[in-house]
Amino acid sequence: MRKVLAAPGTYIQHEGALSALANECEGLGASKAYLIVDSFIDGVYRDDIVSSFETAGMPYVYAVFGGECSDEEITKHREALDGSDIVFGIGGGKSIDTAKAVGYYAGGLDVAIVPTAASSDAPCSRLSVIYTPDGQFDHYLPLVSNPTAVIMDVELIAKAPIRLLVSGLGDAFATYYEAAACVRSNATTMVGGHPTHAAFAMAKLCHELVTGEGAKAVAAVRKGARTPAVESVIEANTLLSGLGFESSGLAAAHAIHNGLTALAGTHQYLHGEKVAYGTLAQLVLDNQPLDVLKKEYRFFRTVGLPTTLEGIGIGDATDEDLLKVGELACAPEDTMGNMPFEVTPSDVAAALRAVDELNGIID
Repeated sequence: MRKVLAAPGTYIQHEGALSALANECEGLGASKAYLIVDSFIDGVYRDDIVSSFETAGMPYVYAVFGGECSDEEITKHREALDGSDIVFGIGGGKSIDTAKAVGYYAGGLDVAIVPTAASSDAPCSRLSVIYTPDGQFDHYLPLVSNPTAVIMDVELIAKAPIRLLVSGLGDAFATYYEAAACVRSNATTMVGGHPTHAAFAMAKLCHELVTGEGAKAVAAVRKGARTPAVESVIEANTLLSGLGFESSGLAAAHAIHNGLTALAGTHQYLHGEKVAYGTLAQLVLDNQPLDVLKKEYRFFRTVGLPTTLEGIGIGDATDEDLLKVGELACAPEDTMGNMPFEVTPSDVAAALRAVDELNGIID
């Protein structure tokens, strides 16, 4: 049996990292950097980013991310590289995925990922999620290798909007349950092998840190404070969840997320928020015991993750809408097939409705 564990070349987590990017760039042996910067980060931290390269005398190209990780956006940046030998993705999940895709299509350039929030597990993976220009899920783009480096600025992340950290908790929360499903079904993972013991152990540790430290981290970040719990959750949301999902596998939770993107009401909600609701639906599909559901619903409420359809923008969804979500979630190219039992579109629609109803039953 072929087992594969994939990981970034280097994971770095410390305060002040955003102001030292040129030093990291030099350490990676690069001579010119192409910087893809999220528009919000550009407006707030441009001087910190640019001064690092100016002070070091490191050539760079600075480009503001257009908003969607689409084929059109990727092509735009690939055509503007101008001799750069490393691509930096600085910002949220979609700007990060764009940087990874640009490096891939440019012939395997080094890629350094600088998340400005611990809002998803995208940074460490060898995967980009491609959307249409209007925000609907299009396809997964498997890459040849993981990022050369992932650089986390703890101080910056602690000051990011609380909703981003909570979204990361939602994405990371799914990791263990999806990994467990893939282990049960002996699924092939995102990196083309079967789960290793190490990857599944990381998925379990991820869950322990998310549920054990999540509420404390949320309380601290609400005040812009950096505490040990915040540092633990940053690592869980980013490194452990990233390695856990990629090398253990995805299942119903992310497939349902992808289906939910077909409903316009969900577009204003973050990836991790929709994945979180999809995880509750996976627990329903798996007929998990009521005690498990009670524990997880209570955790969601404590940290602010959605437990109702209204909480992801589709409180008025019809049965036909939810069936459409189910049809997309059960598409052959998605990850629903990694569940250890058959799941139909109508099963998904029923689970989505049941999650909403359970919210009124579980105290």
